[in-house]
Amino acid sequence: MKFGVLIETKEPEKAWNGFRFACASLEKKHEVKVFLMSEAVECELIEHAVYNVKEQMERFEKLGGELLACGTCLKSRQLEEESVCPISTMFDCVEMVEWADKTITF
Repeated sequence: MKFGVLIETKEPEKAWNGFRFACASLEKKHEVKVFLMSEAVECELIEHAVYNVKEQMERFEKLGGELLACGTCLKSRQLEEESVCPISTMFDCVEMVEWADKTITF
């Protein structure tokens, strides 16, 4: 199955769970794309004692997941050159939803 995961928050526990879900899905042999939108483009900057979002993001990429991030949201935060998230467009988000059998939001 193909899962499109849309994450819109930088709230540590929710973002962490979004990436945990994406990783678990990959481990169960599903195809997964994650699209970061709004404040979620700041996920890699989250520092939390319990919810290590960056670790889950790195795990997601090592498992072969595809990570996309809203270019407009990155630019509005001056993150376009500092972020490891690839710059994507709203058309990429639409294509992810069209591609996915299921779309999940966090």
